[in-house]
Amino acid sequence: MPSFTHAIGFDDTPFARDHRGDVRIVGTIYAQTVLHGVVSGKVRRDGRNATTELARLTNDSLFRPHLHLIMLQGVALAGFNVVDGYRLSKLTQLPVLVVARKEPNMERVRHALLEHVAGGARKWRLIEKLGPMEPLRGVYVQRVNISAKDAGVALYHLTQAGNIPEPLRAAHIIAGGIQTGHSRGRT
Repeated sequence: MPSFTHAIGFDDTPFARDHRGDVRIVGTIYAQTVLHGVVSGKVRRDGRNATTELARLTNDSLFRPHLHLIMLQGVALAGFNVVDGYRLSKLTQLPVLVVARKEPNMERVRHALLEHVAGGARKWRLIEKLGPMEPLRGVYVQRVNISAKDAGVALYHLTQAGNIPEPLRAAHIIAGGIQTGHSRGRT
């Protein structure tokens, strides 16, 4: 059984509500709670390229041979550029763990997608395919190709302070610092 101690975690940079175009994303590579690397790329605001860009950044990373897991700070980047967790797992041959601090209001998400986002029905189907978020070790998760037990082990090994795993916490802090010149710290 893999120990799930090496992970890459992704988050997007902050962007203005009226921003259109590309949004930078940051990935941090961790061995337990030690940062070993950073990658970055761009995805289209409310677009469709998050899955392929995350796969590219993961597979092209110098640390790829050591990775056990991909972690996402929510299932969408750059607004509603929804990640296809199953396709990402297939493209990288790694399990995917979507993490949220609080349980999202899925009815609001569905309404926003179907009423306000191009391709919203397709994006909503990707979210539905992941199933409901489930509580685990103080956060909410969706899992692809990883058991609840192994996801709990991963969260245990990759979390140092609070409930958010270090790969996601650091990606969030770095992304904020890159975009705004300083980080706010809260994931």
